[in-house]
Formats: sequence, structure tokens, C-alpha cells
Amino acid sequence: MKTIYLWGDAARFSNYCRAVEEAGGSVRFTNPETCDALLLPGGADLAPWRYGQANTASRGIDTLRDTEELELLQRFALLKRPVLGVCRGLQVINVYFGGTLLQDIAGHSAANGIDRRHRVVTAPSPLREICGESGIVNSAHHQAVERLGSGLSPLQWSPDGIIEALGHHALPMWGVQWHPERMEPAVRQKLFRWFLSLES
Repeated sequence: MKTIYLWGDAARFSNYCRAVEEAGGSVRFTNPETCDALLLPGGADLAPWRYGQANTASRGIDTLRDTEELELLQRFALLKRPVLGVCRGLQVINVYFGGTLLQDIAGHSAANGIDRRHRVVTAPSPLREICGESGIVNSAHHQAVERLGSGLSPLQWSPDGIIEALGHHALPMWGVQWHPERMEPAVRQKLFRWFLSLES
């Protein structure tokens, strides 16, 4: 059974734990060096200074979390172990590789606490096997990729051109801007089983 390291605690990220366990893995919140892969979950915004911008619309910033997740990403990148970023996690990956973010976009945040749904187009990649060439994903974010980081490729787009997924050219690192842990079982299980199948 593969072990996935997740920053935070079980109470805060129970839906991610459930999704990983449902796919046949286990989640740990300690000893990342002993884990097979890293999961960067959703959450509040990164501090904009980390990608060279003043704060114009970012909120809920947690500088300790920023620091610790970027350090974890560096550790797993050096070890070439798989990483999956979800929503904020995708943005952490992009910033780690030198990319920038749009601090506020319209039409993608949750409405009255409920995820939006929109169509995406997926480039040839493992994600196409999960989502199809044209599929529907959920959406609960107000920030997105502006400039892609070095070594990253866009893999999925919303109709308004927002990057909804990305991958690294040489490392087993992937990010989705949507929330697979809140998707229907068919998509959720496919994505997390694929993540657990990735090798270093």
C-alpha cells in the first residue's frame, strides 16, 4: 500500500484522506521522508510576494503553510517522487517553478458554498483517460495560473482559457485546479488510483 504525505491534519482534510483510502492508499501527516508521494491540498491563497507581486486580491494567507509546502515540494522534487496538487496545490507547484498567478478571476469560485461546474478540454495525457477530451469538473477557486513555471505544460483548459490542469516535463508532478476529492466516484477513484500508480 502506498503512503501519501499530506500537510495539515486528518480533521481538516478528511475528504482527501477518504479519497486516497478509497483508491487503495493511506495518508500520513508525519514523517514525509518515509512516504511514497506528496498530495498538496486546496486552501487559501499563497502570499503574492512569493511570485513577485503586491497583494491586490489575495486572502487567507498562511505564510507558515506556504513555507512548509514549498519545502515539501522541493524535497519530493529532489527525490523525484510523485506529487499531486489540488486547486491551491496546483498553484503551489506553479509558483515553485517560477510561475505567477492571477490574483482574482470571475466565474470560478463556489457560489453560496456550492462548487460551480464547467466544461474542460483536456490535451492528450493521462488526464484525458480520466476526464475525457471534453468533460465536466467542479470549480471553487478565485485564483489561477498566469504565467506557467519552468518545465510545466498546460494539460486542460476551461472555456474562458483558464488552465485547469498541468504537468511537469521531467518529474512525476501534476496539478488540477478542480477538486477531485469532491467529484463523483467514477472520476474521483480514477484520478486517485492513477496518482497511486505513479512511480518515482
